[in-house]
Amino acid sequence: MSFFKNIPYELALGWRYTRAGRATRRNGFISFISGVSMMGIGLGVAALIIVLSVMNGFQKEVRDRMLGVVSHIEVYAADGAAVADLPALLARLKANPQVLGAAPFITAQALLARGEDMKGVLVRGIDPALEPEVSDLSNDTQAGVLQRLQPGEFSLVLGRDLANNLFLQSGDPVTLVSPSGQVTPAGVLPRMKQMGVVGTFSSGHYEYDSALALMHVDDAARMFRLDGPSGVRLKLRDLHQAREVARDLQLALGPQFFVRDWTQQNRTWFAAVQVEKRMMFIILTLIVAVAAFNLVSTLVMTVTDKRADIAILRTLGASPRSIMGIFVVQGATVGVIGTMSGLLLGLLVAFNIDVIVPALETLFNASFLPRDIYLISRMPSEPLASDIWPVAIISLVLAFVATLYPSWRASQVNPAEALRYE
Repeated sequence: MSFFKNIPYELALGWRYTRAGRATRRNGFISFISGVSMMGIGLGVAALIIVLSVMNGFQKEVRDRMLGVVSHIEVYAADGAAVADLPALLARLKANPQVLGAAPFITAQALLARGEDMKGVLVRGIDPALEPEVSDLSNDTQAGVLQRLQPGEFSLVLGRDLANNLFLQSGDPVTLVSPSGQVTPAGVLPRMKQMGVVGTFSSGHYEYDSALALMHVDDAARMFRLDGPSGVRLKLRDLHQAREVARDLQLALGPQFFVRDWTQQNRTWFAAVQVEKRMMFIILTLIVAVAAFNLVSTLVMTVTDKRADIAILRTLGASPRSIMGIFVVQGATVGVIGTMSGLLLGLLVAFNIDVIVPALETLFNASFLPRDIYLISRMPSEPLASDIWPVAIISLVLAFVATLYPSWRASQVNPAEALRYE
């Protein structure tokens, strides 16, 4: 009893009721029903943290692979024409301290044909010398593949899935069909050009690997009848600052240019991911809520079991508020211990999921993320404090709310009625 000597008796009794049940009074640390409640809260909190961390990891992995192909910011001429003074524009853009690299580009849609096989593609004209400043493709492709794009040779570098769909290999000829037609006595005919495939790339993102074709920016200008590059791609030091940097550049360049950041280019995808994450948070929070309100039945049983103790305390002068405090302490203790254990378990799994998942795959001889189906073959995880703190706070609040009714019921016990049959 020395531990309880200098603390309020509400806290002391609440802690004693938590750690000793009728069946385990002699040598148990916690009662069975309190342990079940703690375990339920802990597993719910751990599940929330693990799922949210994995979703964050998937979002980051897909976003990084997407931004290996998509630029952080794109700058176009407002009238849709080619950029008039490219060197001056590049100098103005690189003057921004957030801009790491800038490269001109042309983008257009076309058809790629080989024999009877045809496929719609997104053609991007690039400058091979400047493209590594704004793209990660050079890190993923074979050495020097972008440098094979030489002006005047009308060559292409294709996404790996696009090349496979058309059964193309390096050195094969292919026909590029431009929708911008040319006027002939027979009418308007699409422009066609025989080109050679000089290599392939793999970004890890199927949408681009199956539909993107790269060619030299000068050849693209001639093919699509442009006077020069249609815009400039930028890479930033911090991609999360893209909106602010785009706004600053728009103000600096004026209305003759249009600035678009990566969040605008993929707004639908990122909005869908955020909605999915929010719904998963709500659904999994219900698990914590069920576990927390299981605490209600635990405390009701404890109140029923301790009616004689409550009556004795009341006859000794304890107020209803003090009796209520005892059971609030008991419920809050279960909630705190359950939440803390759930946080530890969830973070332990989230930070080591790259070890746990391969071990489970080896144990069960299964592949949870097949390479031919998913964009990535490993389970990513990124625990964020912005997710963990709300989970902990909600769990603690639900546990506290669950204690109110049983504690109020305990404070209303009539001592005479409780002691009548004792």
